[in-house]
Amino acid sequence: MKRSAAEILSEYGPFPGVDSVGGVTFDGRQVWFASGDKLNAFDPASEKMLRSLDVAAHAGTAFDGQHLFQIAEERIQKIDPKTGNVLATIPAPGGGGDSGLAWAEGTLWVGQYRDRKIHQIDPQTGAILRTIESNRFVTGVTWLDNELWHGTWEGDESELRQIDPQTGEVLERIEMPPGVGVSGLESDGGDRFFCGGGNSGMVRTVRRPRRSARS
Repeated sequence: MKRSAAEILSEYGPFPGVDSVGGVTFDGRQVWFASGDKLNAFDPASEKMLRSLDVAAHAGTAFDGQHLFQIAEERIQKIDPKTGNVLATIPAPGGGGDSGLAWAEGTLWVGQYRDRKIHQIDPQTGAILRTIESNRFVTGVTWLDNELWHGTWEGDESELRQIDPQTGEVLERIEMPPGVGVSGLESDGGDRFFCGGGNSGMVRTVRRPRRSARS
């Protein structure tokens, strides 16, 4: 298993009116993050806040290329990013104990914080298709180049972990500095992870470790 210290590339925020950052996602231009009663978007190049949608946004956030998905208490909302309208709602598998959210392979992947699990679910019905066990609290979840990553945050310790999507085996750990937590997690599709910072009100970017040979 590979281990490394996180290289934090940039920090965004704190943002006006934002006390806590939950889920984080990236639509190719804007970074979206959940802040309780709003879903916010900022430009990572200029750091300017661009939009805020008045929707319940308590935990994980995901983007499927067209719509946003947002955990709100015990449900997952499908949201039109242009209008903020909630188009559909499905039950969240953890019934309110849900954390991270990611879109991959035409399905949603949902972190279960204290249950230390990640569920793959049907985005139409919420039915659980597969469950992966972790040995740490699960916060954010993201996919990158067929790699499944999730955040952990217990006490003063937080890290990003790549796990085997079949077995849950930990393949790589990126350790955050003491006291720097990871709530939401998203990749930019390249060499950066966007990490929600919980009650710090920050979003940070962490460099993805270089690969000598991509598998």
